[in-house]
Amino acid sequence: MDAAVAAAAEARERLRASFASGRTRPAAWREAQLRGLLRMAAEMEDDICAALHADLAKPQTESYVHEISLVTTSCKFALKNLKKWMKPQKVPSRLLTFPSTARVAAEPLGVVLVISAWNYPFLLAIDPVVGAIAAGNAVVLKPSEVAPVTSSLLADLLPRYVDASCVRVVQGGIPETTALLELKWDKIFYTGNSKVGGIVMSYAAKHLTPVVLELGGKCPVVVDSNVNLHVAAKRIAAGKWGCNSGQACISPDYIVTTKSFAPKLLESLKKVLGKFYGQDPLRSPDLSRIVNSNHFNRLRGLMDDETVAGKIAFGGQSDEQQLRIAPTLLLDVPLDSAIMKEEIFGPLLPIITVDRIGESFAVINSMTKPLAAYLFTNDSRLKQQFERNISAGGMIFNDTGIHLTNPHLPFGGVGESGMGAYHGAFSFDAFTHRKAVLDRSSFLGEARARYPPYTPAKLSILRGVLKGNPMAMVQAAVGCTGGRRA
Repeated sequence: MDAAVAAAAEARERLRASFASGRTRPAAWREAQLRGLLRMAAEMEDDICAALHADLAKPQTESYVHEISLVTTSCKFALKNLKKWMKPQKVPSRLLTFPSTARVAAEPLGVVLVISAWNYPFLLAIDPVVGAIAAGNAVVLKPSEVAPVTSSLLADLLPRYVDASCVRVVQGGIPETTALLELKWDKIFYTGNSKVGGIVMSYAAKHLTPVVLELGGKCPVVVDSNVNLHVAAKRIAAGKWGCNSGQACISPDYIVTTKSFAPKLLESLKKVLGKFYGQDPLRSPDLSRIVNSNHFNRLRGLMDDETVAGKIAFGGQSDEQQLRIAPTLLLDVPLDSAIMKEEIFGPLLPIITVDRIGESFAVINSMTKPLAAYLFTNDSRLKQQFERNISAGGMIFNDTGIHLTNPHLPFGGVGESGMGAYHGAFSFDAFTHRKAVLDRSSFLGEARARYPPYTPAKLSILRGVLKGNPMAMVQAAVGCTGGRRA
């Protein structure tokens, strides 16, 4: 542990020296690093896909569409908007400070720590780094050791494509992460589960370090009976099993629909899953595997729960040697069962039934606030009620997961699903201090009434100025004090 602490401290101090030199502040430096990341994504696409397949058996299509292309989009969007983001924003002055000008300056925070997750190990490592670099910071990236091949690849690639004096990769497990968290940073950006998020926050609190926590939760899907059933089933399946076999923070965690509609929805999902993954989904090349045996056993435990095992309506097959679990639908599992108490983060999808679709709100609000909430309906009034009554990090009507592809939308949680947001300009803001700057460019315009010795007459003038009284403003501007000169 002592060696880990020393290595972490050494990495941070080198970056702090680079930041203090001003190296990261110019737009030209930031643009060069972003272009380096773009080249890395393009030139090393095959290596990145191979690493993602080694860690998760992730299909090439998912690797490109869900990871590499999103990093590329982030870099291009930042390059297009960087100078606009960096430009100080002029704001109005007040007569109270006349003559003066006022602006808000975008200031880099300093040296920041990014701790990324294993489920999208390329995207969730590089995307926050894009924002940190765009904002002019030096960065330490700690990739997840649960995706070791991708972690090793990032450690190899980043020094070849970005400035290694300002961007460092630290590999390792719990000892190395703990050593990093012991140090003072100017911001910590963590992606992962809420339990570890709490640990990160407790370490940050020791140094009053601000944090962004990108966590997760149980993302609900409410399905009304007036939808195009086949399209809805495809979009739910794509957001669940087509996103790393459900190992995604915005993956649908459970469905709520009416008792009368559930059989139709169940049959439609079965047909879609058969078409997507065939009759033997455990052999499908289009379905990611479970990341490791610990997570496999956790998911099997959720299915084998005596209150749940008899509720499996489709799927349930598994192969422990290959770490594969088939897409599994469960009908009317108890709300107090383990599968409904924790984030599933895998290919299991419970369907909860209610008498009326409006009762779904109470089911959702009985749980912690999710990272995303989805509603399938053609009823505009139901959409309004859902948006008004359901608190979630993000919300989509009639689809799942795709809101994160829009760089104009913030991506982040609320409550136990996280704090802070990123993507697009929100990534820049996450790693920026907005500094208030007021410039009194002249030594004229002295309001002598503001200075001691205080008198009732001075207070009368100041009261008038603060209330916007024109006569008082004139008195203050010409230096009236209502008595002797100050």
